[in-house]
Amino acid sequence: MLKSIWCGLFLFSLSVMSQDLPPKPLPADKVSELAISVNVQLVALDISVQDEKGGYASGLSKDDFRVYDNGKLHPIKYFSHADLPVTVGLVIDNSGSMGPKRAEVVTAALTFVHASNPQDEIFVVNFNDKVRSGLPVDVQFTDDIPTLRRALWSGPSEGRTSLHDALAYGLKYLNNGKMERKTLVVVSDGGDNASLLSSSEVLRRVEESFATIYTIGIFDETDSDRNPRFLRKLAQVSGGKYFQLPVLRDVVPVCRKIASEIRSRYTIAYCPESTDPQHATHVIKVVASAPSRQRLIVHHRSRYIMPDTNTSVKRKEVGR
Repeated sequence: MLKSIWCGLFLFSLSVMSQDLPPKPLPADKVSELAISVNVQLVALDISVQDEKGGYASGLSKDDFRVYDNGKLHPIKYFSHADLPVTVGLVIDNSGSMGPKRAEVVTAALTFVHASNPQDEIFVVNFNDKVRSGLPVDVQFTDDIPTLRRALWSGPSEGRTSLHDALAYGLKYLNNGKMERKTLVVVSDGGDNASLLSSSEVLRRVEESFATIYTIGIFDETDSDRNPRFLRKLAQVSGGKYFQLPVLRDVVPVCRKIASEIRSRYTIAYCPESTDPQHATHVIKVVASAPSRQRLIVHHRSRYIMPDTNTSVKRKEVGR
């Protein structure tokens, strides 16, 4: 997860929240001093850690992690390992080739919901030739199973695959949520053949976003449009994981596993160099060590682009 906010203000908020008594309003002169001191941005990473056997490594502390941004070690300003609710979008391929697979995918998506934090904000994006929200127009998010089931079954399985446009739509929709952590779970059986946006445009939006993306490819080996490399790249850049399923029935346990991992992730935040230019690409490396000295595997965002706070960039947008 990547989020660019005022670092000093963020840390000040944490210190206030940790007190037992309600905070008192700051005097005008103190507010002015605070405004002068917060001209630094914060990068927050949503990461998972596995041990050598593939289990989730819990119980790690702030001192067990090292964060490198463009090769330079940075002090960790904030650390958390809690089952916090997330804003999560289920981005589901509804093209013609998905018809025979749809019942299993709907079951898997609902399994994911059952295994998730009950306070999660959940929405559905269905895509084929067009991209649509599966929820009713007056419902932004829900955790209601019957409503989500209807959303997942909304519309027939037909047409081509506008995967890039669906990803862009899902990334934008995440901004409507109030949860700090944002996630997309993408299920598709083919590569893109109908989008307005290119793969490079979508990857750039992922680099500029704060979302973790999990991708599930259920390709037929004979499918000439399949593009597992793109789905793997989405997961790698954003800090999620890619699952390629040769057997359709595996989609249910995989969705259960993704829900469990989301609830087991760590959040680490640091301040990058204040002299770094905006819109520059940053390469991230996070290393974790355990007291038992066992090897730990860290999954995290591999890179991000520092957003330009002074320039408004016009983009092609996709909608319903």
